[in-house]
Amino acid sequence: MGTDKRERKKVNRNLAREGRQKAQRNAVIKQRVIRYGIGIPLTILALWAVSKFFITTDSTSTTDTTVAASDTTIASLTPTLSTTPGEQIEGDTKCPAADGTAVRTTNFTKAPPMCIDAKKSYTATFNTSEGAIEIALDTTKTPKTVNNFVTLSRYKYYDGSFIFRTDLNLDIIQGGGESNTDDPGYTIEDEGNGYTYTEGDIVMARTGEPNSAGGQFFIVTGPKASSLNIQGTYVVFGKISKGLDVAKAILDLNAGSGQLGGAPSRAVKITSVTIAEK
Repeated sequence: MGTDKRERKKVNRNLAREGRQKAQRNAVIKQRVIRYGIGIPLTILALWAVSKFFITTDSTSTTDTTVAASDTTIASLTPTLSTTPGEQIEGDTKCPAADGTAVRTTNFTKAPPMCIDAKKSYTATFNTSEGAIEIALDTTKTPKTVNNFVTLSRYKYYDGSFIFRTDLNLDIIQGGGESNTDDPGYTIEDEGNGYTYTEGDIVMARTGEPNSAGGQFFIVTGPKASSLNIQGTYVVFGKISKGLDVAKAILDLNAGSGQLGGAPSRAVKITSVTIAEK
């Protein structure tokens, strides 16, 4: 009997110890859920927001990206977009003529040199199938980014390209190619950080990696883009001076299909981007 009693006590001690250990493990798990659960929405937002705008691997998924999506391209666009390629420049990129006579070029080996005069003012006019959008470019804060955009525009890089993304979750429209995988063949350095995003801004699109912008841009049409302020790494290089209503109307064409917030219900073509220098 004494032996049985000792055995029962031993079993009870073991059970008690296991119970305490289980309670400790549950407490740790609970703390992890609380700690990381707060950060999860922000992490999802950040990953989803930078899932390029932005370049990387192709995906055939048609799932709506209301939560975090890894770097994926638009699964499908309606209708299918197609841009005729331009010429290619091997080696150093020369500054294009400012009078609009440069041959259309869409492939480059190197980023352009400084081709603008940062002391002057530059205005870009997007002539699209939905109307014109005029943008005052900021050579004071972002001369290098403006230089890149002006150079590409003068090489007619954007002529015949499309606004392929309309994202109601972020109040943005994105363009600069047939899809978010297009680029001019080079990248440029980020020009500062700590940006905030307000209605009318034109912003360089890029991957989640630093210094990965090339030719793509997005235009802010409403307040939801402020959710990107937590990152502040996408370079704002101008502001709409005329045609904000056109940009908003393009966003309203959202068909809710594909990745990255959706695409417009009809092709929105950029027929030309002209640059005025003063």
